[in-house]
Amino acid sequence: MNQLEQLKQFTTIVADTGDFQAMKAFAPRDATTNPSLILKAVQKDEYRPLMEKAVRDHAGESTGDIIDRLLVAFGTEILKIIPGRVSTETDARLSFDTEGTIAKGRHLIGLYEAAGIARERVLIKIASTWEGIRAAEVLEKEGIRCNMTLLFSLPQAVACADAGVQLISPFVGRIYDWYKKSTGQEYTGAEDPGVQSVKRIYDYYRKFGYKTEVMGASFRNTSQIVELAGCDLLTISPELLQKLAETDAPVARKLSPEEAAASDLQKLTLDEKAFRLMLNEDAMGSEKLSEGIRLFCADAVKLEKLVEALKR
Repeated sequence: MNQLEQLKQFTTIVADTGDFQAMKAFAPRDATTNPSLILKAVQKDEYRPLMEKAVRDHAGESTGDIIDRLLVAFGTEILKIIPGRVSTETDARLSFDTEGTIAKGRHLIGLYEAAGIARERVLIKIASTWEGIRAAEVLEKEGIRCNMTLLFSLPQAVACADAGVQLISPFVGRIYDWYKKSTGQEYTGAEDPGVQSVKRIYDYYRKFGYKTEVMGASFRNTSQIVELAGCDLLTISPELLQKLAETDAPVARKLSPEEAAASDLQKLTLDEKAFRLMLNEDAMGSEKLSEGIRLFCADAVKLEKLVEALKR
């Protein structure tokens, strides 16, 4: 078996792309999208008709509403290819707006249900700010499942699990990027700070009996992926899926509930003040969260400009 096939024995594979052809090629169970991936996709000839149709069919609506319909159109097409769930992101500009995020989550699910998609097949992606986590807590109680993104630290992960969210997406590659830039060192295998962060979160969840799923995300190389074999889910770009499929080196399970139970992690109790202080004390976590929100906000604005150009 190649590495991708071996990995599927321990971990659910998710495609981190808006590219339908890649999903057909690698047969993931689930798929994730974000503003950057959708922006990239709609600039390709094969996906531009989706955007044109959204604009044409809903010309009288606001640009924001048309973009919501575009996101759901992508998700609906993706769900024709994969057997599992698709993640659709809320507007990053709502990252510090609990009520706005709740309203957006409800609206997106409403659009999916109007298209005949059961809410169980959709994950609403929300930034792992305190406000975002509170919004997800409300949505989860309504049966709207959430995928908490832009997650870089243990306090974010603990707060998400305490809120009862369905799934979190800790960002391996961006953590690696920060430490590489900060220290000037290259990191490989189990020494990679991004890998260590996800392992710590996985161990914490399994040790203390949380049901929240852990989905490692944002990979820079296949070494990071192989080191997290056994994680609940891993969302992987088409380029790295291809590399895994072309390699037959052995893949061993690295994360397991048994090892997690033996870890020396202590339980954290977090209120808002403790959460904000712990996140602030983590220079990498607070910097990458802020940067990630800024980047997604910028791509949301670019997507709006593309839609507005078509509306003229």
